[in-house]
Amino acid sequence: MPNLIQRLNQPLNYLSTVDFLAPLALRLYLAPIFWMAGSSKLSDMESTIAWFGNPDWGLGLPLPALMAWLATLTEAVGAFLLLIGFSVRWVSLPLMVTMLVAALTVHWQNGWLAIAEASGIFATERTMEAAGRLGRAKDILQEHGNYDWLTEHGNFVVLNNGIEFSATYFIMLLALLYLGSGKAGVDYWLNRRFDLGL
Repeated sequence: MPNLIQRLNQPLNYLSTVDFLAPLALRLYLAPIFWMAGSSKLSDMESTIAWFGNPDWGLGLPLPALMAWLATLTEAVGAFLLLIGFSVRWVSLPLMVTMLVAALTVHWQNGWLAIAEASGIFATERTMEAAGRLGRAKDILQEHGNYDWLTEHGNFVVLNNGIEFSATYFIMLLALLYLGSGKAGVDYWLNRRFDLGL
């Protein structure tokens, strides 16, 4: 039996020749996400700071200017570092903190789902009600609009804004914390040259 398992697993040994693909894919997936989040905040820092600090319609966080700048720069600079694969393990930490704060302050009260669904184990009264409203909105659009044109490139959904995306990005960053940049990153080549332990 052990010999059979070894033979079955032998083709998997060849994957080591392309083991750079997993961390590269994670980095290339996350970089534009954090770049868009950071640059969006940066484009109107006054509104970002107000949103971070306002307890009525924002996050109500203490030291809103500091928190807004920390989150914004972490996302924007972190996106660039992920893209080139430099200091990946170090930049994963503040990005993970950012995702944790986002999950707890922005998304937690909305449950798990990012997109509202009426069924499944994560469906809540909120998401079921949203799905009902979406159905009604589709009926209105089908009756009074060019629905085929409107949905030609995708379906309408209701954003539930739950923790699903934040949690997913956190887990991806956790993987990069352990994997590092991979062979397709600056860290790998710096380690080969200088043995920096990145």
